[in-house]
Amino acid sequence: MSLSALETIKERRPEFDAIRHDIHAHPELGLEEHRTAELVASKLESWGIEVHRGIGKTGVVGVLRRGNGDRAIGLRADMDALPMNEASGRAWSSTTPGMMHACGHDGHTTMLLAAAQYLADTRNFSGTVNFIFQPAEEGLGGAQAMLRDGLFERFPCDSVYGLHNQPDLPVGEFLMTPGPAMAGGGFFDIILTGVGAHAARPQAGVDPVIAVCQLVIALQTIVSRTVAPGDPVVLSITKLGGGDAYNVIPQTASFGGTYRCMSRTTMQQVRERIERMTHELAAGFGVKAEVKFGEIFAPLINNPKNTELAAEVAASIVGADAVNARAPAVTGSEDFSFMLEKVPGAFIRVGNGHTAGLHHPAYDFNDEAIPYGAALLAGLVEKSLSQDTFE
Repeated sequence: MSLSALETIKERRPEFDAIRHDIHAHPELGLEEHRTAELVASKLESWGIEVHRGIGKTGVVGVLRRGNGDRAIGLRADMDALPMNEASGRAWSSTTPGMMHACGHDGHTTMLLAAAQYLADTRNFSGTVNFIFQPAEEGLGGAQAMLRDGLFERFPCDSVYGLHNQPDLPVGEFLMTPGPAMAGGGFFDIILTGVGAHAARPQAGVDPVIAVCQLVIALQTIVSRTVAPGDPVVLSITKLGGGDAYNVIPQTASFGGTYRCMSRTTMQQVRERIERMTHELAAGFGVKAEVKFGEIFAPLINNPKNTELAAEVAASIVGADAVNARAPAVTGSEDFSFMLEKVPGAFIRVGNGHTAGLHHPAYDFNDEAIPYGAALLAGLVEKSLSQDTFE
């Protein structure tokens, strides 16, 4: 059944390569995916799939029903691009300066479209499939926007699955992790305000730059001295600011960064520690502190049973040797996590072959991976919705 899906979708690759190249050449940022969303919706409608537009502003949900089964499965793909210039040199490179599909969301969207077409043609299941095309995965809250619009109330799912390409994993191989699989992530900005002065007379001011330098180093002890050694945490300072002249001690200095944790409990612990250390150290230096947080991603927790099912389906397509069902968790983040907090499911990594890394200007999704991701999604439907009597 799954092998048939793989072979069928391989035969249709030219059609889906062209779709992927078109999306890649016309990238759109989060919550602005109007062209991509309309392309998706029109394709689904042409295959006889019920379409709902504007879920989470630019999200699209396709609904396909078959038989008398009362169970439902959700399949999700992301659609947005990144704000960066492309340097892949491909004939289908971005035609929009300052935007490119550097994370493969064009490929994920195409995989789900290929699965949708296959399932619309074969209908080898009984129940409901909800094809979820999500906007704004790249830190702009697309999953949460769809949830606020009643995604799972309007389109109930017993399980939900997503996938992501994995550079340097051979095409035709899969990785998945039961339980905690990806880190939750938050951003923070810290502004320290002192008293500006001439750089030749530092005693006349209160220097926020010195306080920033000390605090940047002090916050690193959160990982090494606050969190248990077996609890993976990353805290990275990624931007610094303060001052415009060589001979002026500035009034303010600032910095910001991100923290990544594998549980909400640890995320709260890290956040509280950042807040406390900032205010206490600032007080010691005589500066005022302002701390701003933004929670961007929840920890991604795969349901073990759904992960096991995904591994079984993947093994039926490519063989057990090409499936790692116990892959280590990673500290990257993914906002599909918010959907998994509402509905049990799993997130699977799909081999993309030897390509540039994600978010690199030379990155390009590997079209050879399209049939494998699409066959996995189709297989999950056929396996999950196979027990009811067909009409």
